[in-house]
Amino acid sequence: MSVPPRVLTVAGSDSGGGAGIQADLKTMLALGVHGMSVITAVTAQNSLGVQGAWELPVAAVRAQYRSVVDDIGVQAVKTGMLASAELVEAVAELIAATDAPAVVDPVGVSKHGDSLLAASALDSVRTRLLPVATVATPNLDEVAQLTGVRVESEEQLREAAAAVLAYGPKWVLIKGGHLPADAVDLLTDGSEEHWLRAPRHDNRHTHGTGCTLASAIACGLAKGETVPEAVAAAKEYVTGAIAAGFALGGGIGPVDHGWRFRAGT
Repeated sequence: MSVPPRVLTVAGSDSGGGAGIQADLKTMLALGVHGMSVITAVTAQNSLGVQGAWELPVAAVRAQYRSVVDDIGVQAVKTGMLASAELVEAVAELIAATDAPAVVDPVGVSKHGDSLLAASALDSVRTRLLPVATVATPNLDEVAQLTGVRVESEEQLREAAAAVLAYGPKWVLIKGGHLPADAVDLLTDGSEEHWLRAPRHDNRHTHGTGCTLASAIACGLAKGETVPEAVAAAKEYVTGAIAAGFALGGGIGPVDHGWRFRAGT
């Protein structure tokens, strides 16, 4: 039996199962890769928000990462919630020494507006983490947080992309999902552009969208796809997951990571 591609997520745990490590591993299973995890933080979280968060020691994060990479190996790495400057810097160092593409989702706040990254860590994200990213996937709030550029129209996505690329990632995917009309994203490496559009689904249950998209991109890269190919396939997958998102609890429910299984495709 052949070994499937291996993808490692370095992120926080979402006890509600909609985002974070849980969403990453569900995405990886759905897309046919072997998912592995390095947990950076534990959150008490549900459909209403984040009730508490506790970061793990840097030594624990390093040990998890080395345990997986040194024995099992990886074809791609994805990062999510890193919580503190110390964790950001440690993870950036680990990624830089790993011969695999890295998808960096610079998580700053949760879907409910709860902070998941210390303000003191922003400079470490800019100067240490983004330079080792194969693809960075900020949403518009994260673009503003990292660069000061506030996007209010599709035309401003280029300005946002240039501001993020200035920090060193090879590619950036600016997610324009917070804009009105269609869900449009811009993928660029500074020379070529790829505009990705999808219809906007009238569904409030979108918890885990960013984690899912970044993980899906990592899955494509692990399979040997180019960055534009991996991003296009990930966009298609997450669009279906959003359309099938379902209610859980009293707040915002998760996207449906298994929508293709239920659709019979």
